[in-house]
Amino acid sequence: MSFYKSIQNIPERVNSYLIIALIFFIPFSTAAGSILSAIILLFWLIHGKFKEQYRHLKGNKVVIISLMIVVMHVIGLLWTSDLDWGLHTLKKQWKFLMIPVFMLYIKKEHMTYYFYAFVLAMSLSELVSYGIWFELIDPFKSATVYNPTPFLTHIVYNPFLAIAIYLIASELLFYKHRFNYKQWLYLLFLITMTVNMFITGGRSGQAMMFLAIIILSLQYFGIKNMIKSMSISIMVLIGIFYLAYNFSSIFYERVNLTVSNVLYYDQNKNSSVGKRITFALNGLDVFSENMIVGVGTGDLPSAMKEKHQLNTPEVVAPDNPHNMYIMWLVQFGVFGFLMLVLLFYIQVKVALLHNNQSMKRLGVALPLLFILANFGESYLSIHATSILFAVFSAIIYSDNFHKDNNDYSA
Repeated sequence: MSFYKSIQNIPERVNSYLIIALIFFIPFSTAAGSILSAIILLFWLIHGKFKEQYRHLKGNKVVIISLMIVVMHVIGLLWTSDLDWGLHTLKKQWKFLMIPVFMLYIKKEHMTYYFYAFVLAMSLSELVSYGIWFELIDPFKSATVYNPTPFLTHIVYNPFLAIAIYLIASELLFYKHRFNYKQWLYLLFLITMTVNMFITGGRSGQAMMFLAIIILSLQYFGIKNMIKSMSISIMVLIGIFYLAYNFSSIFYERVNLTVSNVLYYDQNKNSSVGKRITFALNGLDVFSENMIVGVGTGDLPSAMKEKHQLNTPEVVAPDNPHNMYIMWLVQFGVFGFLMLVLLFYIQVKVALLHNNQSMKRLGVALPLLFILANFGESYLSIHATSILFAVFSAIIYSDNFHKDNNDYSA
């Protein structure tokens, strides 16, 4: 074998391991996530065989919609006044371009390791979080004893925690054999992660966890037992909410603050919730004037600033409206909103074609969790969450595994 061929074969051997490493490091470091993604991309370029790869991916609907989203951002530059910001926004879409690249290198024999990597990373993260909360570890980075999330802000940490809780709970619910040490360990981390969810301040993640409980109940009991599954999930939700509200000071305060900010919005426009409401109202106002194709890829900041100065001058205009739907409605009008809906619809549709039950369950849960989360933050635009969304999408919606009946539980 020639030296060139040897080099060319390296990506097939190592990129799947790099994906495992990427998943592990995403909850700890945005820089590590970017570097590992760049290395995977470089190896893809070295690998070549682009015609063969094109044939492999051309029929994958998740790949098609991902590329369409990038193209939408490129075309949106045509009516953008602020080209610099438009190019800045376009650069952030590289995670969608990585979905087909990741897909090429996922391996059936590594499926459990992809999810082990994420669960392990979140388990280590929560141990550090508890260490800070119990004042065994000095707070570092942005962490405080009151809100112990050192590696990521609570805006990102809690959604990651919700996804980890779903993965662990799914493993426990659908495990068909007698409990072993691994299952007891999962149960322990499920409990500690649930508690950890309410000693940190991420409301989007908390909402995602509540939705995850409903999804798991429906998946376990089946749609035919809708009343039973909803009754049980509601009782569980009420129990968790009651305990968190009465025993977690940060959850108690943030629930009360949220209710107060909504009920007395006019007096709380500069609060966290108040700003999100203001951003949404002003964003919808911008959308009403640019309903078809929006203001373009780069004009969201200027359009929002103009509308804020007109309607709510006391609130600083955002570069990010903290709502994915508002963001794309402003940038791309109805077309952008439909593109977002289409992404999640296709993911659910592709997931339902899986013969593998674990992948089917996760493939339905992932878009549903992000559908909810994107009302509270632009998670497909935030670095860490968008990388995780991309790599999990590549794993779950690859055509390689639709005809495989093996179970890839975490």
